[in-house]
Amino acid sequence: MELGIVGLGKMGGNMAERLLAAGHRIVGFDPDPGARERLVGAGGTAVASIEELCRALRPPRAIWIMVPSGKPTADTLQAVAAGCSPGDVLVDGGNSNYRDSQARAETLAARGLLFLDVGTSGGIWGRTEGYALMIGGPREAVERLRPIFEALAPAPDRGWGHVGPSGAGHFVKMIHNGIEYGMMQAFAEGFAILKKKDSLGLDLLQIARIWQHGSVVRSWLLDLLVNVLQQDQDLEDVAPWVADSGEGRWTVAESIDLDVPAPVIALSLLTRFRSRDGYAYYDRLLAALRQQFGGHAVRRAE
Repeated sequence: MELGIVGLGKMGGNMAERLLAAGHRIVGFDPDPGARERLVGAGGTAVASIEELCRALRPPRAIWIMVPSGKPTADTLQAVAAGCSPGDVLVDGGNSNYRDSQARAETLAARGLLFLDVGTSGGIWGRTEGYALMIGGPREAVERLRPIFEALAPAPDRGWGHVGPSGAGHFVKMIHNGIEYGMMQAFAEGFAILKKKDSLGLDLLQIARIWQHGSVVRSWLLDLLVNVLQQDQDLEDVAPWVADSGEGRWTVAESIDLDVPAPVIALSLLTRFRSRDGYAYYDRLLAALRQQFGGHAVRRAE
């Protein structure tokens, strides 16, 4: 099958290589010449603009957009749609807000274009392990792109599915990432406690490897944690600053809108915010308040 890909970064480039290995024809565009060169080296066809990409594909086209969410996705979709014809399928495989995806599906449908929002999980490992694909949108478009989804997934019969109407794919991926926040936070806290217990001289890498087999907490995240600990158990070169992609925030907001308590996900998100406050004014104020009511000693900043 023929597929156009806009955005050949880590995820988009790896997806292109996986599809090429499965025998699909890939035409790709990225503003980075190096990314285009890598696609050509893998056997794909690279073009120098979105307009050229649209001309290089035979109608009905299928074009997968893999760029950062927000304005980059909105601008890219607009540019791609301008070069498309009724019946073409546009796919947003990034981490867009599901409400944006619902609105985009309606706008594109008015122009005769089919839109799929595909929550994509797998990161840089998807090229070899396959991607989990959560697909929202019209079933007609899903069935048309079935060979693409089967090639990208870990296997043709698992790891992907049509989860609902427009917006459903990105909604499910949003909740997926919220769960991921909580799981990562639990691993981080548990291993921080293990490391702090100096009197037992624990080997964190050994413990993580034990848990990889037979334990109820064994998981891919634990496997990745083993990779981290193999490199450096003290993590001295890693700054204690944790970013978030936005999907954790959206998950917490949705839990509030739906009156569904999600304390673990919410606290894991707030912990990421805390990691970015080098001044930590709240901790300074807490220490000062303890001194005021109880006369507790305050450590002076150096």
